[in-house]
Amino acid sequence: MRIGLLTGGGDCPGLNAAIRAVVKHALGEYGHTVIGFRNGWKGVASGDLQPMSRDDIRGVLDSGGTLLGTARFHPHRQEGGLEAVHATLEAERIEALICIGGDGTLHAASKVAESGVKVVAIPKTIDNDVAGTDRSIGFETAVHIATEAIDRIHTTAESHNRVMVIELMGREAGWIAVQAGIAGGAEVVLTPEQPFDIDRITAYLRHRHRAHANFSIVVVAEGAVPAANTSMEWQTKYGDFGEIVAGAVGEKVAAEIATRTGFDTRVTVLGHVQRGGTPLPSDRILGSRFGVAAVDAISTGHSEVMTALHGEDVVLVPLAEVAGKSKPVPQDLIRVASALA
Repeated sequence: MRIGLLTGGGDCPGLNAAIRAVVKHALGEYGHTVIGFRNGWKGVASGDLQPMSRDDIRGVLDSGGTLLGTARFHPHRQEGGLEAVHATLEAERIEALICIGGDGTLHAASKVAESGVKVVAIPKTIDNDVAGTDRSIGFETAVHIATEAIDRIHTTAESHNRVMVIELMGREAGWIAVQAGIAGGAEVVLTPEQPFDIDRITAYLRHRHRAHANFSIVVVAEGAVPAANTSMEWQTKYGDFGEIVAGAVGEKVAAEIATRTGFDTRVTVLGHVQRGGTPLPSDRILGSRFGVAAVDAISTGHSEVMTALHGEDVVLVPLAEVAGKSKPVPQDLIRVASALA
């Protein structure tokens, strides 16, 4: 069997572990041929490809990023995009595709599958917001990076008697903010799931600083918004490709805190630091497990499914049930972050 392989959307730690697992398992266990497409769905549409061998995956297990490259390109949204995908697959005699991606890339995968292509998907995103799986590739490394940053910022916040606002990624779900906030001991955690009241936040910070502390850490997910009918005016700012402008909400929250409390308030925007670097062992293991499961699924005739982690088990879930959907942070986890303020 000739299997196509691609990574789409933003990069994250653990992608190369998944690529390595697909290639090694497909070649070694089944004798399949693996064709890698460069730069995600864009490479499939344009025919930008490379046959994958064991030499291509040697020494990549601990590498960040993706050796295949990636791009934000959705063929179903481009004129003639799906037709170009089919033309490439027919010309290269590709019988099935393994697509590694986040919500946007997997939504595109479901559209390609609906058009008649055999597709198995693997979820990856540091945001951990892909529906249908407990965890996605890249998330645990991102939480580790964010927690380490909060730990470091604690010392300078305390030394200078400051409020430090730390903006983390999380457009539609605040998984990184909540888990890193809990692990790093943040006093306030703001997420897209729970709109905030800036008056309550600043009243709490004034009380905290009067009572027992001379510094505070406020963690803000990039998609956090104020609650309706509260005093902070805010409109989420988007870039040319629909991405939230990094630093926008963090700067706004910091300015409101400084104005309302008089406290020296500074902002740190972690941005793409959360996506880069060496993956933790847990992300290497998860990528490897998903890669093996995806090859097994294709080899046994499955299609239009996604590998997923349910508890400790890797299972297959229907792609149509999860594509285009987001997984919010449970309220009980958000409550833990609030209770420990």
